[in-house]
Amino acid sequence: MDGQEIRIDCADGISLVGHLWPSAEPATAVVIVNAATGVAARFYHAYARFLAAHGFHAITYDYRGIGQSRPEVLKGVVFRWRDWGEKDFDAVLHFAAEHFPHSPVFVVGHSIGGFLPGYAARAPRIRRMLTIGAQYAFWPDYRPAMRLRYLWKWHLVMPALTMTLGYFPGRRLGWLEDLPKGVALEWAFRGRLIERGYTPQEAADLRSRFSSVAAEILAVSVTDDDFATPSAMRRAASYYDGATIDKVMLEPKDAGRPEIGHFDLFRSRHENGFWLDTLLWLREGVNPWPHRRFD
Repeated sequence: MDGQEIRIDCADGISLVGHLWPSAEPATAVVIVNAATGVAARFYHAYARFLAAHGFHAITYDYRGIGQSRPEVLKGVVFRWRDWGEKDFDAVLHFAAEHFPHSPVFVVGHSIGGFLPGYAARAPRIRRMLTIGAQYAFWPDYRPAMRLRYLWKWHLVMPALTMTLGYFPGRRLGWLEDLPKGVALEWAFRGRLIERGYTPQEAADLRSRFSSVAAEILAVSVTDDDFATPSAMRRAASYYDGATIDKVMLEPKDAGRPEIGHFDLFRSRHENGFWLDTLLWLREGVNPWPHRRFD
């Protein structure tokens, strides 16, 4: 089954391209799938199709500047992570409410996609969240063995190329998708606090939006994920201080693989394992991995 292409209009006039994967049976909920930074929504289509086959309406979409929502010319575009949450994700929440007014809203967020919901004014509508590898790329939280490599790659080379070219040429380098200048620089220069660069009032408003999220959240990572380490997960989760959060650190063997990393759990080889396990959380709010919980 192919998804139906949809257009999602943001409050500032930007139009996003997404896909709707409707359930053929009465739906448990509508699930919005939020992508990682530099990853096109098509990477998540197989999982969205799986959700639709198991009783959920699913929505995938590309953030502004990425994939099918990329403008013809990316050079000089200053879209930021902040825009992806405040404007793009908020618009998808509005779309879900308009088209499925009687369905609860769930979110599956990968990497930054598990953190962006807190930026959105409509985020209190979210009933349940599953985050996978969620964090916001504060480099001291990277896995120690890889920290210097990623410091060089994402925090030195990426901003240097971005400042030179006016965007980050990720495709040309084989480093994910091209990125808008604003997103690349926000990632590269991210500080300990996400409010860096905000006015005091903007920072207070942002904290308030995160605190207003009262969803049940299951935050999942894997021991060989270089980015979503326990410290990175704790740092991201601390912003959702109004939510109920379970944090889980799986081992690759839990998914029947010798290694998983940051991306593998969304590949279709996990359809009869990890993906089925996620249904227990999405349907029942039950953590499938209580033995892997950590504080």
